[in-house]
Order: sequence, then C-alpha cells, then structure tokens
Amino acid sequence: MNIKPIRNENDLQKSFSQLETVFQAEAGTEEADDREVLVTLIEAYENKHYPITPPDPIDAIKFRMEQQGLKARDLEEYIGSSGRVSEILNRKRPLSLKMIKCLHKNLHIPYESLLAEVHKVVNKKHNQKIQLTV
Repeated sequence: MNIKPIRNENDLQKSFSQLETVFQAEAGTEEADDREVLVTLIEAYENKHYPITPPDPIDAIKFRMEQQGLKARDLEEYIGSSGRVSEILNRKRPLSLKMIKCLHKNLHIPYESLLAEVHKVVNKKHNQKIQLTV
C-alpha cells in the first residue's frame, strides 16, 4: 500500500478508503502495520484540524447537576451562598480557584472542563497571566 501524508480533506478521504481495506487485518501482518500507520496519520490530521475542546465550565457544572439530580442549592456547599451560586450559574461571576478545586474534588468535574475558559483566555492573550480569585 502506498501511504502518503494527509495534507487536505481529499487526502483524508483517501486515507479513510485505504483504512477500510485493511481495517480487519490480522495482527503481525503488513496490512496491520498499514492500518496502524493510517490510524496515526488520520488521528494527527483530525486533532490538528478538528480539535475537541473541553466544554464551557458552567455547561460542565450544569451537566453534572443534571446527571446527579442536583439543584442549585446543592452547590452551596461547594460554591458558597445561594446568591453566589446564582451568579456563577448565570455567568455573572467567575469561578474562583477554591470553587474549582471543590467542584472537582466533590462532583468529579474534570479540571480541564472547569478551567476551559481560563485556557481560552490564556491562549487568546498569548499566555498573559490570568488572575484567579481564591
């Protein structure tokens, strides 16, 4: 099989077609090696051109609330007063580092999700410092 770098969508479609022909190859065969190389190339292209970003922190919190049947008042022990919970959920106040740690520890929301907005701002401002409240 003639495997080439993936530089555009047309190359990607050709690589998928090639992958279909060797997808069920037995381990240890040349076709299995081709499959492994194609999968690596396809993943690299897709990660570069179609990155999957973490969800918005508030969306992540609301999703976890829905999963666990939680109400806003249930977040008070992790975030603070009902007013503060309301401000957070309505995007009027940013999460503090203390809140992020508490939500991660107790509700098992990934740090990547809770810090997604911080990462966006840092990347946007070319790694300028962001002040998080504690």
